[in-house]
Amino acid sequence: MTINATHDPSLKSWVVSANQPGTDFPIQNLPHGVFSREGEATRGGVAIGDQILDVKAALVAGLLEGEAAQAAGEPDLRRLMATEAGAVATLRARIQALLVAGAAEQARVELCLVPMAQAQLHMPTRPGAFTDYMTSAPHIAAARPARAEGKLPPCFWTLPIAYNSRASSVVVSGRPLERPHGQYRGAEGAEFGPTRALDYELEFACFISQPNALGAPIRLAEARRHIFGYCILNDWSARDVQYWESVLGPFQGKAFRSTISPWVVTAEALAPFREAMPARPADAPLAPPHLIDAGNEVDGGLSIRFFAHLLTPQMRSEGATAAVLTDTWFSAGSWSFEQMITHHAIGGCNLETGDLISSGTLSGEELSSAACLVEITGGRVPVELPNGERRLWLEDGDELVMTARAEREGFVPIGFGACAGLVVPAVNFAT
Repeated sequence: MTINATHDPSLKSWVVSANQPGTDFPIQNLPHGVFSREGEATRGGVAIGDQILDVKAALVAGLLEGEAAQAAGEPDLRRLMATEAGAVATLRARIQALLVAGAAEQARVELCLVPMAQAQLHMPTRPGAFTDYMTSAPHIAAARPARAEGKLPPCFWTLPIAYNSRASSVVVSGRPLERPHGQYRGAEGAEFGPTRALDYELEFACFISQPNALGAPIRLAEARRHIFGYCILNDWSARDVQYWESVLGPFQGKAFRSTISPWVVTAEALAPFREAMPARPADAPLAPPHLIDAGNEVDGGLSIRFFAHLLTPQMRSEGATAAVLTDTWFSAGSWSFEQMITHHAIGGCNLETGDLISSGTLSGEELSSAACLVEITGGRVPVELPNGERRLWLEDGDELVMTARAEREGFVPIGFGACAGLVVPAVNFAT
């Protein structure tokens, strides 16, 4: 995707809230999602300011037409994700034309808007597979010192490291998280019960668009056409369970839940925020040829800033502002999504439409950019919050809210909506 007229920073919308500073959803964004209102059917929509364009209503009104528009109005966006990129781009341009200031169809389009405050947001699609990468060198070095003395695995600079996570437990923002049970190391050996070390991991993810055939690798130069769009991802972690069980890799310490933001920002919308890949250390080994491409070096990165906020029960009762735990950038990772996709398929693995690929924890070098509590506290020294509270791990009643902004001088910043989850007590589990 290249920069085009839909990215013009001078464009304004007749939806007033879309022009407000700080909005996630200006007219240059137009992400897709799935929503419903009480008593009404679930359907697809497009975010604009504090409103949702009901795509199905726009189809009925004759404002939209075509296969891409039909797919965008469905209660599952999988068919839209599989639609040819040119058709998706044409749909985006048409929706923008309907919402731009001075649009002749404004009066008709107004009847197709739904206030976000009245809507419940749903999963954009149910991923058939979820692969979680580990692309941040600072995260690996800080989060695994007991096993590796803070050193990186030998393969880190030659391939993006990943594991196959659990797709069925991926949920949309706002779904509470029941504190998971698991087995962990106790004073006298293995113990079982609700995790005592609940953590978050701030990550970024993409949805796969076009699949590849089983046995057919994906070349790096062609990988971007397999990306439909992006969302924020919180890979919740039970650290005590994870560290006790990880022989073949994470299982119960991770499988219980991952949360994503509800709006999928298209690859086209992020075109202005492409940037060069971060520089590799001078002493790092070269990646193999299939993971090197001149185009990827020039614009495989994304200028996106991420935040993780913590809101405790005491903060809510006091009306206090949530505390910022993490302030980081996508450039904290050392591999692009295109490289992740190419590596994933290099052995012939077939990626499918709607599959979810995550960057892994996006921790930077500074403590302020550490993207999980195990790095912030080391599991030993609690972090002190602005109101005087302290947290070693997440407690029941805590709400973790992640946000992100794509930013670049000369363009209108765009966001992704919140990726939020409230920790609630563990279910009553009789052993």
